[in-house]
Amino acid sequence: MTLGRVLIIGLNYAPEPVGVGPYTQGLAQALVEAGAEVTAVVAKPYYPQWKTAPAYADGGWREEQDGPVKVIRCPIYVPAEPSGLKRIVHLVSFMASALYPALRAVLNRRTRPHLVITVAPALLGIPTAWLAARLAGARLWIHVQDFEVEAALATGLMRGTGFAARLARWTENRLLGLGDRVSTISPQMCAKLVAKGVAPERVFEMRNWADDRFAPDPAGSAAIRAEWGLGNRTVALYSGNIARKQGIEVLVEAAQLLRDRSDIVFVICGEGPNRAELERLSAGLDNVQLHDLQPAARMGAMLTMADLHLLPQIAGAADLVLPSKLTNMLASGRPVVATTEPGTGLYAEVDGCGLITPPGDAAALAGAITQLADDPARRADFGKAAARRAVERWSKPAIIAAALARLG
Repeated sequence: MTLGRVLIIGLNYAPEPVGVGPYTQGLAQALVEAGAEVTAVVAKPYYPQWKTAPAYADGGWREEQDGPVKVIRCPIYVPAEPSGLKRIVHLVSFMASALYPALRAVLNRRTRPHLVITVAPALLGIPTAWLAARLAGARLWIHVQDFEVEAALATGLMRGTGFAARLARWTENRLLGLGDRVSTISPQMCAKLVAKGVAPERVFEMRNWADDRFAPDPAGSAAIRAEWGLGNRTVALYSGNIARKQGIEVLVEAAQLLRDRSDIVFVICGEGPNRAELERLSAGLDNVQLHDLQPAARMGAMLTMADLHLLPQIAGAADLVLPSKLTNMLASGRPVVATTEPGTGLYAEVDGCGLITPPGDAAALAGAITQLADDPARRADFGKAAARRAVERWSKPAIIAAALARLG
């Protein structure tokens, strides 16, 4: 198919190191490689610190080039503590701020898009994208990275009953139904789209992919172990956002249960709204190290440094999001210990590549970690299976090619 000009409207974009941002950038670059002329209307970087990056602290819009992709950065409201109401204002601010560059692109015949793509989150970017698509006579592709409304209900950011919750669910369903094509990142989430009223023929899967910049780096791994004083201990690593839907507090509870195992150390690299609480909970635990998110240049080494990866998720978030960090965990060739239930998308991806325990069960999590710590051969077998699965299921060229074929 001929893509022509493509307009992407999405809240998050690189250089944000985790979450949706790197995948929106990867999609934009892949579309250029497929022959498209791509403009991305995005927010100024703020995630996961929930603070606008200092280099973008000036007001107003900014235009820049990300290689062949034209990027327009929009000013938005970023709350230091993203509570429910503040988060809604944050999302509305992007919807409004993105409208100006979107309309400017649509009203200029030389930049008018043939295809408009919007990425949720932010769900509230869909009205802006829909208006741009209709004015341009273009198709609208909605890509869902997670179901924001249900995630807000599951994590307590919004109460599950009452008029506000009903209105939020109705709004989500209506907005998702506006897409000519609607994609998401797992089979279970595709089924949820259909359950929300999106016509099945419009729905397809476009999963996230392993980042080939994070190739295993044994030499760098040894350097990090020396730098952080890890020695030969078994390293159980979590790297990513520290927020409510991760349920990351269970890692500290497991560490408390294993505090007498001097051969096991929990390493948590991350930032986010719950970081301060995690520091408080882990104070005094010699078997827990907290570090900031590592730059992309060190990610391959850090992922290789782990003996096993930890992937917590609260029960209520199952199939509302498939954690993007899983792709690179598997590609690192290390086993994964995840907290989820049978039948979920996360369970299906981790099964055979590690161990799975019930969400919130610190004792079961501690038991799984000790099983792998005490059995290097089993760790190695799981790690080989993880690396194979990354190749089979998480190859970027194959994922993008399949998605583009569905757009035809």
